[in-house]
Amino acid sequence: MKVANVSGRLSLMTAPLEAVDVERASAGRFSSDVQSAYERWDALTEFAATVTPGRPDAVRVRPEDLGNPVPSPRQVFAIGLNYADHAAESKFAVPDTPTVFTKFISCLTGPYGQVTLPAGGDVDWEVELVAVIGRYADQVSEAEAWNHVAGLTVGQDISERRLQLSGPAPQFSLGKSFPGFGPVGPVLVSPDEVPDRDDLELGTLINGEQVQQGRTRDLVFPISALISRLSAVAPLLPGDVIFTGTPAGVGLGRTPQRYLQDGDELVSYVKGIGEMRHRMVAARGA
Repeated sequence: MKVANVSGRLSLMTAPLEAVDVERASAGRFSSDVQSAYERWDALTEFAATVTPGRPDAVRVRPEDLGNPVPSPRQVFAIGLNYADHAAESKFAVPDTPTVFTKFISCLTGPYGQVTLPAGGDVDWEVELVAVIGRYADQVSEAEAWNHVAGLTVGQDISERRLQLSGPAPQFSLGKSFPGFGPVGPVLVSPDEVPDRDDLELGTLINGEQVQQGRTRDLVFPISALISRLSAVAPLLPGDVIFTGTPAGVGLGRTPQRYLQDGDELVSYVKGIGEMRHRMVAARGA
């Protein structure tokens, strides 16, 4: 199953750039509200099995029609230093427990468009696999964790490094939460439809140059471990989002350091799920 936000409406993708509007196809059984899908995930999964390619009510979709498939989660978890090579380039030891912060919900945006660069900032890229919760999870074991996952999608943990690393204690959440700093999309893919839910290629390109390329098999804490560790403290709610961490290749870890500039095209992908494209624009008056 591939869930999409098409012009703000809950949709199911039946082919590349072809979608069925869920509210209309279900004769009102489901709402058009995208986020509400996660509260009724089992029912939606059952309905999706009846939505097959070639339906007369399927419509063509332009990439720019696709929005964030998880537009208003109640909780956003983000994991730092979750690839050993990224920990090394950041000059940190590999953690023995997940490093957790949040991205404020107001930073979340869709898979295409522009991102404004804050004046005077050092804005970095961090492609991530994003897991979305489909069933309430409290004190969940690793063995049961995948049963609570609705699907996977692509994320970018865009980060303004000066603010992130300022002060007597780092400001991870604040430095990663400017408007547009949390792109997610282009679709949410159920785990059974990806090539290997525990081994997916992900990467970043800037103006066509590959700057990140990794595989999720190298996660220090895989998705099952993250769900178990997080749910031991905070119950995970349907529609919650987990940014699972980024591989090596970020600008902060380069010599010399490199950051996003006005006009740069940022492409983020996870093979088997899709890609996002964003154009960087300077802040007005910068």
